[in-house]
Amino acid sequence: MADPATQSPYISSSAGGGPSEPGTSPIPAGGRYCKGSSSQSCAVHDLIFWRDVKKTGFVFGTSLIVLLSLAAFSVISVVSYLILALLSVTISFRVYKSVIQAVQKSEEGHPFKAYLDLDITLSSEAFHNYVNDAMVHVNRALKLIIRLFLVEDLVDSLKLAIVMWLMTYVGAVFNGITLLILGELLIFGIPVVYEKYKTQIDHYVGIIRDQTKSIIAKIQAKLPGAVKKKPE
Repeated sequence: MADPATQSPYISSSAGGGPSEPGTSPIPAGGRYCKGSSSQSCAVHDLIFWRDVKKTGFVFGTSLIVLLSLAAFSVISVVSYLILALLSVTISFRVYKSVIQAVQKSEEGHPFKAYLDLDITLSSEAFHNYVNDAMVHVNRALKLIIRLFLVEDLVDSLKLAIVMWLMTYVGAVFNGITLLILGELLIFGIPVVYEKYKTQIDHYVGIIRDQTKSIIAKIQAKLPGAVKKKPE
C-alpha cells in the first residue's frame, strides 16, 4: 500500500481543498474538478463523486428505490404509484396553503406560482442542437457496428464475440433490472474508491493493460487476415 503522501495532488486536494493539478484552475471547497468540460459533464462528475452529499444521496436513493420497485412490480404499477405519490404531496400542500391563507386572510397567491411561471418551452434552435449532438453519437455507433460485424479488424470482432458469449452466462444469472441495480451501485461507488486509492489502482491497471496488449499482439500476429495496428 502506497503512502498517502505519494498520491497525486488531485487526491489530496479533493480531500482537503489543497492545490490543484498544474494547468488547471484551483479546485474550490466543494471539490469541483472539471477541465475543458461542459457544465453538464461537470454536474455529472460532481454527482458521482459525492461533492454534494445531500444531492447525490437524494439522486442515488431515489433511483435505487425506483429500480428496486421495478424489480418487484410492473412498470405500470411503479409509474402509477410515483405519480400518485407526487400528486398526494402537491395536492396536500396546495390545500394546506389555501387553508392557512383563509385563516390568516393573506393574499400570498398560488404556492406554486413561481414554478408555474417558469418558461420551460424548448426553442427550435435548442432542439436542433440536441438532435445534432445525438446524431454525432448515432453515426459513430453505426460506424462501429459496421466495422465489428463486417470484420474490418478480426481481433476486434473476436473480442465482441467473446464478450457476447460471456454475456449469455450473465443473462442466465441476472435479469436486466438486477444489472441496472448493480450498475448504479458501481457508478456511485467506484469513482469514490478510485479517487481515494488512485495511485495504487493506476499502478495495477497499468500492469494489466501492458499484459493484455502483449497477449493481443501475439494473437494478432498469428491470426491470418488480421489488421496490423500501428503501435501507439
